[in-house]
Amino acid sequence: MEIINPHDKLFREAGGDKAFASDILKNYLPRDVLKLIDLNTLEISKDSFIEKELKDYYSDLLYKINLADKPGYVYILFEHKSYKDRLAPLQVLEYMTKIWRLHLKQHKKEPLPVIIPMFLYHGQSRWKDTKFSDLMNDSASLLSDYVPDFKYIMLDLTQYPDEEIKGAVLSRVVMLLFKHIFDPDIIEKLPGIFSLMQEIIEAENGMQYLEVILRYIFSTIDVSDEEIKNVVEKSVSREKGEFIMTAMERWQNEAIKNAEKTIQIEAIQMGLMIKFKDKCQKFMAIINKIEDIEKLKQIKQAVIKVNDEYEFLKLIEQ
Repeated sequence: MEIINPHDKLFREAGGDKAFASDILKNYLPRDVLKLIDLNTLEISKDSFIEKELKDYYSDLLYKINLADKPGYVYILFEHKSYKDRLAPLQVLEYMTKIWRLHLKQHKKEPLPVIIPMFLYHGQSRWKDTKFSDLMNDSASLLSDYVPDFKYIMLDLTQYPDEEIKGAVLSRVVMLLFKHIFDPDIIEKLPGIFSLMQEIIEAENGMQYLEVILRYIFSTIDVSDEEIKNVVEKSVSREKGEFIMTAMERWQNEAIKNAEKTIQIEAIQMGLMIKFKDKCQKFMAIINKIEDIEKLKQIKQAVIKVNDEYEFLKLIEQ
């Protein structure tokens, strides 16, 4: 089953873990910033500031944290395209403004907090700029007093050797996957990544992250079950390999079931819109909760045969 925006799914799933977030900040913030941060005050915000039409290309995470003993934020924008968008820093500025607006709603009389912007990039061309004013034309240097400017912390993963991607095992696996996901030889990189995944299995919430990582791999890489099996055999112990393959098989079975459920529900909804029109939404609220595929098939047939809405309601509530 295809996952909509797998980059976003993995980024937000991992980034919503406090240990992962703390690990990323500890390993990728500059030292002069890190020494002013109290990681014990880290809070994860569920807010996203990206416009709906851009969610296929960007993901974001907002962390509330004390900076120099004052409330502040670290904002991470992740561009998950294979090419560079030179105007991404402009979006960072727009999203920082949204964060300040949100903060002011809750703290109207307080000064604006500092926001440390980070930009995570894994495109194929190198990203050299690190300042907002790099977007400006040459007159900016002559009129600097009137030009908004800030530095953003650039994490261009393609410029990090694998051995310099540091941190706990989950952080390293996620960052290595993001780094290599557009590589034509990604299959050759997987054994090293899978060898790290052995530790994830034993960690707290390990199965949850193992599943998310496997989903990401199958949703972004053209890889067969046999290729994955070969990778697993080369890189992990037999016991852990069986564990990974079992998890993969379970997820694939669930994916097939979910795909079948989606097909049945879409067919039912189409029929209900034609037959019962304004009652369709009421019926679908019940039908969407049904997991039994055979039951959904019966309902699909009933849409064709049953003309009385009360009789149909009785059927779906059984």
